[in-house]
Amino acid sequence: MATKRERLEQLLAPVVESLGCELWGIEYQTHGRNALLRIYIDSERGIAVEDCEKVSRQVSAVLDVEDPISGKYTLEVSSPGLDRPLYKLDHYQRFAGSRIEVRLRMPLDGQRKWRGLLVGVEGEEVVLRVDSENEYLLPIDSIERANVIPQFEK
Repeated sequence: MATKRERLEQLLAPVVESLGCELWGIEYQTHGRNALLRIYIDSERGIAVEDCEKVSRQVSAVLDVEDPISGKYTLEVSSPGLDRPLYKLDHYQRFAGSRIEVRLRMPLDGQRKWRGLLVGVEGEEVVLRVDSENEYLLPIDSIERANVIPQFEK
């Protein structure tokens, strides 16, 4: 059974792609009677405010017709930014070599929060090097949240 986020991705990805953007990811959070639907879009040329506006109008129209969210919600459309969240194995592969921060659903070796070098992907697992000697295989399903840590040249 697909989660609400997965159903929203299936519904909205074609809309976003038809506008020349990639649906990077979706966050859906409920807060009491209200909800927040945050959509991240990306493009090789970058994302401008006009892209967010265009996607927001089209997505809003589709959501009004399909009505996949009951009750009140706020729609946000944004670029993933420098500290972009990573959702899919493809994202982890594309950002191999970057430093990332990961929060796991359940502790591994007594901790849920990890920081390290994203080595790559092996099967359904993310390879994270925590120090020069220790690498961990993190099943993608065990990752609650992961973000790229922006690096700035000195």
